[in-house]
Amino acid sequence: MAFNIFVGALLLYLGWWIVSFLEMDLLSTMLGKFVGYGVLILIIIFQPELRKLLLMLGDNTLKRRYKFIEQFFGSSSEFTNEPTILAKEIALACVQLANSRSGALLVLTNDFLPEYSQTGHKIDAKVTAMLLENIFFKNAPMHDGAVIIKQNRILAAACILPVTERRDIPKDLGLRHRAAIGISEKTETLTIVVSEETGKITIVKKGELDMDISSAKLQQEITNYFAKE
Repeated sequence: MAFNIFVGALLLYLGWWIVSFLEMDLLSTMLGKFVGYGVLILIIIFQPELRKLLLMLGDNTLKRRYKFIEQFFGSSSEFTNEPTILAKEIALACVQLANSRSGALLVLTNDFLPEYSQTGHKIDAKVTAMLLENIFFKNAPMHDGAVIIKQNRILAAACILPVTERRDIPKDLGLRHRAAIGISEKTETLTIVVSEETGKITIVKKGELDMDISSAKLQQEITNYFAKE
């Protein structure tokens, strides 16, 4: 639908350019009015896509500037240790949730993921084990859905994720695992699932599951994921 609108607008612009080149003044003026308003119409129609593009460009620009400053002035010990500290907090929360048989779904990302984070409740808080445990407490209002973590900030909770359509997933895996696979198929994320039924921890990357992992391995995976950026 959006592509057809774009093609139609492009053909209209080409038609206006042709009649202007042929010096057909009346027709050129009429089509010029449509072209002028057409730009505004396209901005309105493609507003969600333009917003995502601007968010992505802004995020990438900030990353490049930060990396330049870091390389020029040198990395501070606080920045160097941040992925390790973050990994410890997340792993501690996951182990505590697993021990209490509280289900959890965490999406770790280096992007904003507005199409998914906006489906939940905005948090914008520093990652701590206590906060994650409170969010996924069984009687908490936001325990259903996913928590999205961008670097050291919790962006949102109770987020809705796409569910994989694969048919080779074991039938004993529930909606959390299927949602974790679904988001990993569409984004460059590291997703963590704590099973409410078994208390086991699973990580998902690029559609692949690594099940029943230890706390030490979970910490290493999180550290590696955030350290690469």
